[in-house]
Amino acid sequence: MVNSIFTNRRAVRDFSKESISDDDLKNLIVAFQTAPCGMNQTDVMNLVVVKDEGLRNKIKEKTDNACYNAPVLFVINTKKDSMFGERDASCAAENIMLAATDLGLGSFYVMGGAVRLNDAGELQKELGIDPAFQTSVIVPVGKIAEKPEETDRSNRYQVTIY
Repeated sequence: MVNSIFTNRRAVRDFSKESISDDDLKNLIVAFQTAPCGMNQTDVMNLVVVKDEGLRNKIKEKTDNACYNAPVLFVINTKKDSMFGERDASCAAENIMLAATDLGLGSFYVMGGAVRLNDAGELQKELGIDPAFQTSVIVPVGKIAEKPEETDRSNRYQVTIY
């Protein structure tokens, strides 16, 4: 049987204004830390957690509100010259999203907004992102204001078994 975390995870883009608890935040960071990494190259990825409303508003402006006013943003950055970085970032994002689901929180995967954030050099600097790194993924997380409709996802992709 598949763990219900997988089947219950949904892209949530409607968050309450309420922040998440420090314990939940710590658990989500642990989920990030336990993500797989190619060739055990742990120096190709880092995380910036943005709770500060002023910084979130700057990110909102630069990304055309790609984060839907979530109270916490997990900004996952990878070395520009790493062949594993973006893959590692996707694994880490999935860990965060599954952990959020397990905690009863909503989340989703933002790639387009991450690309736009890379064009905001001053904001990247303000976030403490090393110039050798780029933002690969943003994972907005928060308490769910309105739960998304459940759909059958059991046959979304083609599967071939030999």
